[in-house]
Amino acid sequence: MKLRTHRWALITGCLAITIPTACQVFVVGEKSATADIVTDFTPTNLPLPTETLSERGRRELVRNLEAEQGFAHRALPMGAGITLHANGALSPSAADYRKMIFEKGQSAAPGDRVIITAMTIKGDRIIFDLNGGPYAKHRFLSHVQLNDNPVVASNGEQPTGARVTLVFNGAVPEISAPEVKALLDPVIDFGVKSSDQAYADTLPSKLKEAIAAHEVLVGMNHRMVLAALGAPESKVREQQSGDPNGTRYEEWIYGHVPQTVRFIRFVGDRVTVVEIAALGKPVEIHDKPEIQDSDIPANMREIAMGDRKPDGPEGTAAPAPPTLRQPGEAAPSPSQGGQGQVQFPKAKNNPVASAPTDPPDTTGPTSPTAPQTTRGGPPSLGQPGDPNQPPHLL
Repeated sequence: MKLRTHRWALITGCLAITIPTACQVFVVGEKSATADIVTDFTPTNLPLPTETLSERGRRELVRNLEAEQGFAHRALPMGAGITLHANGALSPSAADYRKMIFEKGQSAAPGDRVIITAMTIKGDRIIFDLNGGPYAKHRFLSHVQLNDNPVVASNGEQPTGARVTLVFNGAVPEISAPEVKALLDPVIDFGVKSSDQAYADTLPSKLKEAIAAHEVLVGMNHRMVLAALGAPESKVREQQSGDPNGTRYEEWIYGHVPQTVRFIRFVGDRVTVVEIAALGKPVEIHDKPEIQDSDIPANMREIAMGDRKPDGPEGTAAPAPPTLRQPGEAAPSPSQGGQGQVQFPKAKNNPVASAPTDPPDTTGPTSPTAPQTTRGGPPSLGQPGDPNQPPHLL
């Protein structure tokens, strides 16, 4: 009985010691979870045009901004709660911004790559969906069923994107894609250049301005046209009419009626004709060279073949080839196992094999006192006059 009493006392004491240490709970609150999130904000100061965005400007924005990649300047929360006013403040406030990240999670951390997957222009704002957007595709159809069968199959993936709304004071102005990127700079950094932009920066100012204005000049090459207008909607390869042996050309077509249609004709790698057909206007035809060949950088480089000439006056000896011998150490002679001079065999009884400018060999059978043959025969391993040597076939 006493043993049982001591046993229960020992168990109770062990539980009293272990339970307080085993039941410690660490609670992470909003402040501790979002303490490292930076919410500093500096508004932009970019002059904006007063004209309302036209249809052509809208198409240019969609073409130049969709699928653009950048880097997040700050932590972006999942959802559609970020509103950036052009040259103004960012909403929500710093406290609500941290609360949104704490409740919904991060879509992108500072420095992560983001991509504009969709954009919509409505009234006074431009809506950008980043990394797929905040909503799943067919989110309304996923709740519809026909005969107990869902209309849209669900793959179980949850959206993890974000949405940024750029709001203007009034209607969206006639703004370009680089200006929109500058307004989004507090949230997204588009400093990474595409290959077309990097190529355009290497061109002279005249070509660079034309590409920035999306204009094509006669004399441009394929890469310049791609940098200015992008990929064409269709291509046509034809031959000059009336001449079956004429030069073939390729024509790139941009736009369709009632939009402005551009026909860019290439012969080889150069633009030869630019036709612009606008609704209600006569067709503009540009067929005169508008740039010089010197304006286009040469896509070549010089490669030196063989050994380089020594840098010095003429007559300077070429540098010695690399060797493993010590400085001043002489090369071993052939008798000591070194490499000797290569000896080439001399042609015998074959005047065609020897050059006429070579001096005569006075030691061999072709000396001036030896009989000369007028026709060469096939090569033989025997000596001249050997009776066992097979006769020559004449």
